[in-house]
Amino acid sequence: MLKVYGIKNCDSVKKAIKYLKSHQIDYEFVDFRETPVDKNSIMSWLKHTDIQTLFNTRGTTYRTLKLKELDLSDEDKQLWLAKENMLIKRPVITFDNKVIVGYNESQYLETIH
Repeated sequence: MLKVYGIKNCDSVKKAIKYLKSHQIDYEFVDFRETPVDKNSIMSWLKHTDIQTLFNTRGTTYRTLKLKELDLSDEDKQLWLAKENMLIKRPVITFDNKVIVGYNESQYLETIH
């Protein structure tokens, strides 16, 4: 089953869900706020994507925590993602041992169908 990870009020998540619904693709939604993602899930995602793609440096949480000043290593970023799920770029879509990060309609067309 295809899973969409994110938060309900995120515009990119809304676009992804709209895309899936319009293409009649079944999915399960996992809200980071209700069901936090642990380090094991993040490590499994990182087998299919890289930390630069998964780690959101453009969001409010990143700026609020002043993480740019810390010059984080990739290992540090992994720990931060598990500790603060709002640092994960959204949405994360998982299915068939694949991971898609962010909203990208052309990538969805190529990969999900």
